[in-house]
Amino acid sequence: MPLSSDCALLVIDAQNGFMPGGGLPVAQGDAIVPVINRMAPLFENAVLTQDWHPASHVSFAANHPGRQPFDVIELPYGPQVLWPTHCVQGTPDAALHPQLHVPQAQLILRKGCRPQVDSYSAFTEADRAATTGLAAWLHARGIRHLYLCGLATDYCVAWSALDARAAGFAVTVVEDACRAIDLNGSLARAWADMNAAGVQRASSQSLLAG
Repeated sequence: MPLSSDCALLVIDAQNGFMPGGGLPVAQGDAIVPVINRMAPLFENAVLTQDWHPASHVSFAANHPGRQPFDVIELPYGPQVLWPTHCVQGTPDAALHPQLHVPQAQLILRKGCRPQVDSYSAFTEADRAATTGLAAWLHARGIRHLYLCGLATDYCVAWSALDARAAGFAVTVVEDACRAIDLNGSLARAWADMNAAGVQRASSQSLLAG
C-alpha cells in the first residue's frame, strides 16, 4: 500500500563510484539497487542525491602529497577523512547506478561541489554553516516523514538522517537498502548517534507488507 503523501523517499548517493569497481566502493553496495527499486513505488515523493566533486576536492587523498586514503587531516571545519578520488563531476563514476529506477523523483541534489568543503549530508555541508536548501524544499511540499536509503550508512546516510531530524522531520532508515563503509567502528558510532536522535529503523519488507 502506498505511503501517505507527507512521506518522501530520500535515496543517498546510489552512484557508480560507491559500487563494486567504483572509485570508493562500498562492500555489496550494488545489492541495495533492487531493494530500492522494489520499495520506490510506495512513495509519491522522492529525492535522489549525488556526490558531485571537482577533481581538486579537498577530501581526496590524491590532492594531499604524502597522504593516503583514509588518513585524517584537520581542516578549518574539523577532522576530514581523506578518500580515494571518487564521483568527479561529469564522469561515469559520478553517475547514478544505471539500474536505479525511481522515475517519480522530483529532485536530484548534487552535493560536495565546493572544492574546500566536503558534504556528507544532503542538508548541511561539513562546515555546518552552508545548507543545501533541501529542508526548505521538503517543508514547502508538506513532507513530514523521510525514509532514507543508500550509501553509505555510516557517512552520508547517517549525516543526512541526523540533519533531517534537526530540521524537524521524522526519519526512518531502511536498513536493508543501505550498506556501510565501517571505517574504524564508524557504523556503530553512526547508529548510536542516530538512535540518540530518534531515528527509526525499518526493513523494506516491513514497508512493502504495509
